Amino acid sequence: MKVAEALPEFAGAFGFEEFNRMQREALPAIMERDENVVAAAPTASGKTALAELAICKTLAEGGTALFLAPLRALTNEKEAEWDRFEEMGYSVYVVTGERDLNPRRAERADILVMTPEKTDSATRKHDSPRYEFVTDVDCCVIDEVHLLDSESRGGVLEVTVSRLRRLCDPRVVALSATMPNVEDVAAWLDAVPETTFEFGDDYRPVKLHAGVKTYSHGENSFADKYRRLYRALDLAQPHIEDGGQSLVFVSSRQDTVQAAAKARDEFVERDVPMGARGDYDFHTDAKELTNDSLRNSVVDGVGFHHAGLGKEDRDRVEKWFREGKIQLLFSTSTLAWGVNLPARCVVIRDTKYHDPLEGDVDISPLDVMQMLGRAGRPGYDDVGYGWVVCDRSDADRYRTLIREGKDIESHLAAELDSHLNAEIAMGTVDDLDDVLSWLETTFYYVRARSRPQEYDFDGLRSRVRETLESLVDRGFVSMDGMEVEPTSLGRLASKYYLDLATARRFHDLSERESIDVVAVLDCVAGASEFDSVSCRSSETDAVDSVLTGIDTSLEGGNRKVLAICRASMTGSTPADLRSDAWVIRQNALRLLAALREFLDTFSGPRAANLARRVEARVEHGVSRDAVGLTAVDGIGSRRAGRLSSAGLRTPADLVAAGPEELTRADLSDGVAERVVESARSLPAIEIDWGAFPETIDRGTSTVHEVTVANTAGSARTGIRVTVNGVEMTRKTTYLSDATRVPVGVFGATDDELTFRIEVSFPDLPLLPTYEERLVEVVD
Repeated sequence: MKVAEALPEFAGAFGFEEFNRMQREALPAIMERDENVVAAAPTASGKTALAELAICKTLAEGGTALFLAPLRALTNEKEAEWDRFEEMGYSVYVVTGERDLNPRRAERADILVMTPEKTDSATRKHDSPRYEFVTDVDCCVIDEVHLLDSESRGGVLEVTVSRLRRLCDPRVVALSATMPNVEDVAAWLDAVPETTFEFGDDYRPVKLHAGVKTYSHGENSFADKYRRLYRALDLAQPHIEDGGQSLVFVSSRQDTVQAAAKARDEFVERDVPMGARGDYDFHTDAKELTNDSLRNSVVDGVGFHHAGLGKEDRDRVEKWFREGKIQLLFSTSTLAWGVNLPARCVVIRDTKYHDPLEGDVDISPLDVMQMLGRAGRPGYDDVGYGWVVCDRSDADRYRTLIREGKDIESHLAAELDSHLNAEIAMGTVDDLDDVLSWLETTFYYVRARSRPQEYDFDGLRSRVRETLESLVDRGFVSMDGMEVEPTSLGRLASKYYLDLATARRFHDLSERESIDVVAVLDCVAGASEFDSVSCRSSETDAVDSVLTGIDTSLEGGNRKVLAICRASMTGSTPADLRSDAWVIRQNALRLLAALREFLDTFSGPRAANLARRVEARVEHGVSRDAVGLTAVDGIGSRRAGRLSSAGLRTPADLVAAGPEELTRADLSDGVAERVVESARSLPAIEIDWGAFPETIDRGTSTVHEVTVANTAGSARTGIRVTVNGVEMTRKTTYLSDATRVPVGVFGATDDELTFRIEVSFPDLPLLPTYEERLVEVVD
C-alpha cells in the first residue's frame, strides 16, 4: 500500500513511500474508526508510523494531537523529525521542563510533544491560563505505553492519562513493544477488540536471536567493568569482521567515551579490519565534530552516542552508523528508546547503573527488551543477535525475561497517597464517591481485577479509604462528612511534586521559632527524595572536610547531599563529589524553591526570604553579602564574583556605581548598561521614622507611625517590627510606593528599648533592609 494512495494529503508526513504489513493491518482501525487504539509490536517494526497516522487523522479533522514521548531527549528528536508537518503548514510545539513555555504557541499548536511528567504538571495546573491548552487535546498518542511498568515513572504515566481522559476525553492511541498482557492495557483505555493489536515476532523485519553471556565477577567493580567490556568485544568482533555492525549499551555517558577509547585500542591490537581512514571525505567531515574524543575515534570505526553530545555531533554519528562508516557504537539507553538505529549485533554490557539519587540499581526489564529489540538491520541482516552480559547469579532472571517477556504491572500502589492527594488538590475529586470512581479509571484497578490475588482486589476499596483517612490524619486533606477538600499543606505538596514525608518535614520546619541557614540546608538534605543517595567510601573524606564544624544528625547519602549543597554555596565542590553534584544540586534547588513557599505560607516572608537566598547561593556559588547581585538580570556566578571583588555587593551598589564603573569590572558597555537598568528595577527601601521619640516615661505608652517607602521597582515585602528582639508587628504587602506601620512605644520595665524595622523580600534573593532606633525609658 502506497502512502500517497492511502493518504494523498499527508504523503509528505511520512519518511517512506509504502506501508509495511503491520502498518497496513492497523491503518483502517486508526484512520476509519474513532475508538481508542492499543497496538503492541516488536521494536523496529514501524510503530512510529501508527502514531503519525493517528496524528494525521486528528489534523484532518481540525483537532490537536498530543504525543507523549518516554524521554525528554526524544521530544527534541521528534521536533526535528516532524519538520515534515511544519512544511505542510502545521505547528509542532515541544513543552518540557527545560524550555520556557509560550502559552500562546502551545494553545495554537497542532501537535504538542511532551513527556508524561510535564503532562502531569500541566494537567495539575489545567485551570491556569498558562496550561489551559492541555484541556483542548483531541487525540493523545502514548509512545511506549509499556512505560507503565517502570517503578519510578509508571505511576505518573498512569494517573496522567487517566486525568487527561477525565478532563477532555481525547482519543487515545497507545503504542508498545511486545507485552504479554496487552488486553489489560486495552481494558484500561476502553479499546475494543477491533482496535486492539498484538503483533508477534513474525512481524519483526529481522529475526532475533537473543541470549545471555556471563562473566566471572570479582571484588573490584572497575575491573569487572573491563571484564564485561572484553566479553562484549568478543561478541561483537565476529559480526564486524563479517561486514556487520555492533551496538553496545553501557550505563553512563562517561562509560560510552571510556569504552570507545578502550575498544579502539583493543581492536587495533587484535588487528580487526575496521575504520575509514582512507575515506578522505569522511576524514574531512570528522574534523567538524566538536567533541575531541569522538573526532579521534570515529575515523577508526568506533563511536559513542549519548544525550550530552551536541545535536550536530549526534546527528553525524547516527548518519555514519547508518552508512556503515562506524562499525562499533557505544551508547546509553536513550538510543534504545528513541532513534531507530539497528545493528546486527547488540550487546548490553551493563545491567546496572549508578543513579545519583537512587544509588546502584538494575536497569529495568523494559530497557533490556528495548535494547535487545535494536538487533538486526532490515534489508541488510537475516538475523539480529542480542546479548545480555551479566553476573552468573543474574543469568537465569535474564534468560526468563528474554524467553517469556514480562507482564506490564501497575506501580501506582507505591505512591497512592501522593497521587490521590494531587487529585484532591486539583479539585477533580470532591467526595468519597469521587475517590472510588477515580480508582476505577486507573490501570491499577484494571490490573487488580485481572490478577485479584496478587493485587488483593477485594481489599482495594478499603485500601483507598484507608489512604484517604491517612491523608486527613496527616493534615493534607480535610473531610466533612463525605466531602473532601485539600488543605494548604496538601496543595503545596501537589504543586511541587513532593513526597508527602518531605512536605510534612517542610511544614514542621516552618513552625520553628528560629530558622537559620543550617536548618534550611539540613531540612532539604534530609528530604526523603534523597533517601536512596549513596555515599561511596571514596567520598567520605570529602564529605567530612566540607562539614567540619557543622552540627548535623544526617547520615550516609543525606549527609553527602548536605555537603554538596554547602560546597555549592561557595562554588568549591570537592573533586570527589563532582560526579553526582549536578543532579543532586538540581534536585536540591527544586526542593529549596518548594521550601521557600512552605515558609512563606506557614512562617512568613522573613523565613521565605532566607530560603530564597540559600537557593540563590546554592545555584550560583556566591557569598552571603553578594547574593543580592543574583537578583539582577545578566548576573550569574562569575559576574557576581567579579563585582563582589570590586566592592560592589548589592543592586544599590550597582546603581550608585553606574555603567562606567562597571566596565572596570570587565563588563562590556552594553552589558553594564543592561545590568544597571535591571538593578534599578529592583526595590529600594527607605524608612522614615518621623517624630519617633528618643525617650519615654516609665508607665506611659504612645503609638507612632513609621513610613516604609519603596523608591524603585515594586515587590512583595514583609515588614517586621521588633522591640528588644521580640516581634511586635508583622505585615505583608505588595509595596509599590509607601505604607505606614503603627509602632507602639511602651515605657515598661526595661531601661532601654531597641526598635528594629526589617523589610524582607520573600520572592527575591535580596538581603533584608533594616533600621534601628533606641528609646530610653526614664523615671
